[in-house]
Amino acid sequence: MPELKALLFDVDGTLADTERDGHRVAFNAAFRDAGLDWEWSEALYGELLSVTGGKERIRHYLDQYNTEFERPDHLDEFIAGLHKAKTAHYTRMLAEGAIPMRPGVKRLIQEARESGLRLAVATTTTPENVTALLEHALEAGSTDWFEVIAAGDIVPAKKPAPDIYTWAMDKMKLSPQECIAFEDSRNGILSSHAAGLKTIITVNGYTAEDDFSGAAIVLDSFGEPDAPFHVLDGDAAGKPCLDIELVKALHSR
Repeated sequence: MPELKALLFDVDGTLADTERDGHRVAFNAAFRDAGLDWEWSEALYGELLSVTGGKERIRHYLDQYNTEFERPDHLDEFIAGLHKAKTAHYTRMLAEGAIPMRPGVKRLIQEARESGLRLAVATTTTPENVTALLEHALEAGSTDWFEVIAAGDIVPAKKPAPDIYTWAMDKMKLSPQECIAFEDSRNGILSSHAAGLKTIITVNGYTAEDDFSGAAIVLDSFGEPDAPFHVLDGDAAGKPCLDIELVKALHSR
């Protein structure tokens, strides 16, 4: 097995628990701004998460849940405008410190940097969302820690397609055997596996019941030494939290 050289991170739900109290809230604020009476409840948003990408999620909502809405002539522009307003609300929330990183994320990323491992992001969320999260919830200047930020519409086919991971690895001139992915959802692991990547899963409230067949390990969080993770599937070799030693062991198995 080639040596591990890079960690490729999903963002929403993996680095931070952004969906329920972040993106969903921002979508609803954007709808109100536009004079719409749409309200995405926690339960409905969980169903909408079956579709990756914010603009795609709005379209899916209209196609499947709000079919009586009278669509404007320029629907693509209408959806893009809603999504832009949603992004503004979301980045404001991040700037206000409303969405912290999940347990163990900052520690693991710091360990990776100290070990000389390369870092990248592979996500369907917009680049602005990624930058705002890293700068406000991780550390100012931390965007520069990531060699590649593959995000948003940089590839036409979003997860579960493998394209975003393939694009990131191409930019880094690395093979799948030299990387490991971090995901939180069924669509995420379908994407990473299709790209040939071993994958570590950390679930959240929306994805705990997803099918993670083939994952290197399934955890409830990355954990901290004084606040251990719970292993939902796989072997953590007695470790209380996800550290670089365990990541390398999972990669080599």
